[in-house]
Formats: sequence, structure tokens, C-alpha cells
Amino acid sequence: MKTEQQYKELTVKEFTKAAGMYESEHAGIYEMCREDYPYIAGELEKEPYTDLLDCGCGTGPMISLLYEKDPGKHYTGIDLTPRMIEIARAKELPGTEWVVGDCEALPFADNSFDVIICSNSFHHYPNPQAFFHSVSRVLRPGGRLILQDYTAPKGVLWLMNHTEIPLANLVGHGDVAARLLDEVRDFCEKAGLRVEKLRRAKKFRLHLVARKGE
Repeated sequence: MKTEQQYKELTVKEFTKAAGMYESEHAGIYEMCREDYPYIAGELEKEPYTDLLDCGCGTGPMISLLYEKDPGKHYTGIDLTPRMIEIARAKELPGTEWVVGDCEALPFADNSFDVIICSNSFHHYPNPQAFFHSVSRVLRPGGRLILQDYTAPKGVLWLMNHTEIPLANLVGHGDVAARLLDEVRDFCEKAGLRVEKLRRAKKFRLHLVARKGE
């Protein structure tokens, strides 16, 4: 069993290697992330917002798409891997901030964001409850968390977490665990976030929308 720090070191090592190809047509397993952008974008369109935080932003593909559509908003991306943020900064998107940091301890003031998005990053977090508490703290009252990651029925998830993910760790990936819907609901409730949408979608996807109280 790895420590939290060991998982994070694996993640940084993995994505330092992946950063240069992350948004290319040869991104391998990371290409599947693109399939999830429409879900995030669709949820964002349902309510107005000004300040958005992308947790586990990588090289910033989601923020780039949002910026192209509406450059007037304030976008912030945070990622644990310095090389990812270095590439994101090179895009030079005015009014956009890129931060090297830990999503389990977000380095922002209380009540800073209208909405937080997190796509395909959550399964890298060794202390998921800390992430949800941190999200709740930096969201403004009434703000939303829109999260997409992986899940599966209980038996399949057990196999994923006890066979597939340990094998991925052996080849240098920083995956920690995929989570059951009930686990995610519990994380939200303990952090003071009200679940508005939580479902298992196609291709083992987990879709969550949770809101901070007014």
C-alpha cells in the first residue's frame, strides 16, 4: 500500500512524461478525456458564472475551449504537475491564471469561485474527503462542483481497484482508486455539499453536480 505522498509523486512523474503529447492526436489513453468535455460544458451552460476553477487542469484543454467561447470570464487552472502548468501558461490566455498546487489543499481564499470543474483527475486523489472539503471552502455560497471521473458497479469496481489500478501503478501511473456513487455522495455530505446529480453514465463514467449551501 502506497502512502499519499508516493501516489502524488507517481502522478507527477506520469504527467510530466505525458505533458508534451497531452493535447495531441497521439495522446494514447489520455485521448478519452476529450469525450467528457461536452458533459462539463453542458452543465456549465445551465447557469451563469464569472470565476471558474479547473481542478487537475493538465495543460488546460478544457479552459482553452471555454476561453475560446467566452474570453470574458476569469478562469483558473490548478495541477500538481509543474510541466503541465508550464505548457498551459505558454498559451498566454489573458485573464487566465495557472497554478501548480494540490487539489486536496486548494491554495485559494474562501468563497473564491462560482464553479469548480474536475474531469478525470479525481481518481488520482489519495485523500478524496480533503478534496471535497477544500472545494466546499473555496466555492462561493450557491456555487457548484461539476465532476466527471470513473465508477462501476461494486463487483467491477473492486476488480478495477485491486487488479487494474495496481498494475497501472507498476508501470508508473499515479491512479489511486475509482469510487462508488455512495462513496461520492458521502464525501459531498460530509463537506456540506448538496448532491443535485450523481449517476453512472456510459463507459464507466461518474457524473456529479453538487452545490454549496447559500
